[in-house]
Amino acid sequence: MFLKDGEMSEFPVGAATLEGGAMHNTAALRYLDELFRYAMVLTRNQTDAEDLVQETYVRGLKAIGSLQPDSNLKSWLFTILRNTWLNQLRQVRAAPRIIELDTDEGTADLAVATSKGPHALYVEALERDLVRQAILRLPLEFREIILLREYEELSYQEIAKLLDCPAGTVISRLARARSKLRALLLNILPAHAHAQRPEASE
Repeated sequence: MFLKDGEMSEFPVGAATLEGGAMHNTAALRYLDELFRYAMVLTRNQTDAEDLVQETYVRGLKAIGSLQPDSNLKSWLFTILRNTWLNQLRQVRAAPRIIELDTDEGTADLAVATSKGPHALYVEALERDLVRQAILRLPLEFREIILLREYEELSYQEIAKLLDCPAGTVISRLARARSKLRALLLNILPAHAHAQRPEASE
């Protein structure tokens, strides 16, 4: 299983702030941290992520009157954020290359247990950080879909709508993303464990 229940706070969640309370809708503000996580996955830059979240809320404030009562507010905000980011990319690059494809199935199995000793908790904290680093090393389409499915827990249909692709594409892309992440972790974790192991005394 992937790390959940706040463990993606290893990304600098909560760093995004809105000047003057740009979005007064309390329900929408509930998703500030989730939006910032998503912006970090897309931009991999804290300042850019903060600016992207702020712009998302500014645009959301202007359009929220058109939102239907039964609409999924979180998915709606994620869509605004992603479209804003894509528009910014197009302004910077004449022909941005956003997607790269690769690999096959798998999963990273780093479950956090309760009632463990300080050393075990320390090791798991290091492993969580390594998972975070591995996710950020993935190509954009893979790190994006892992965040949306495994951490934000959007449905396949919600992700398909957000990414403007069939649900079947979401499922296959997620499988490839898990496999890519697993391959990275198989290289990173043993190397890290070896580096942390004390040298045997003579």
